Amino acid sequence: MVRTDDLPDDVVSAIRTLLDGSFDDFTEEDWRHALGGWHVIATDGSLVAHAALVARTIEVGGRVLQAGYVEGVATAADRRGEGAGSSVLRRVAGLIRADHELGALSTGAHAFYEQLGWQRWRGPSFVRHGEELVRTPDEDDGIMVLQVGGAEPLDLTLPIACEARDGDDW
Repeated sequence: MVRTDDLPDDVVSAIRTLLDGSFDDFTEEDWRHALGGWHVIATDGSLVAHAALVARTIEVGGRVLQAGYVEGVATAADRRGEGAGSSVLRRVAGLIRADHELGALSTGAHAFYEQLGWQRWRGPSFVRHGEELVRTPDEDDGIMVLQVGGAEPLDLTLPIACEARDGDDW
C-alpha cells in the first residue's frame, strides 16, 4: 500500500497503462479520481493488479458517512482469474475497515465484488450539488457498498448520495 504522492514515476506510469488498457473509455477525469489516496498493487516483476482508495463523503438516508471509495480496479488481461484482483481488493477492504465508516464503489462487475463481501445498493442514488440533491437513476444498479463491522447495518434501500465531481460522479 502506498499513497499517491509516494508512488515512483515508473509505477504511476505502469498503473496508468494498466487502466488505459483495461477500460475502453478511461478518461482523464477517471485517472484523477484514482489519485490522492491509497494504491494497492500486486506485482511479479511487473504490475499485475491495482486498486485505489480515496476518501469521499457519502450520505445514506440523510446520514453523512466518511467513505473509502474504490477507483481504478484492474488486472492485467493475461493474468485475470489468478486471484491478484481479489488480493488487492481484500487489502483495500482492510484499509476501509481501519479508516472509514463505509466502503463504496460503482461497477458493472457485481459478482466479482459480491464474492468479496460487497453488497449492491438497492435504494435510489443522488449526487449533491451544494444544497441540491440531483437524482441519478442511471447509477442505481452500479453502486455497491462494503459495510464496516461494528457499525449499525445500513438499510440498503435508503437513498444514497455522493458529492458532485468532474467526470462520472459515481
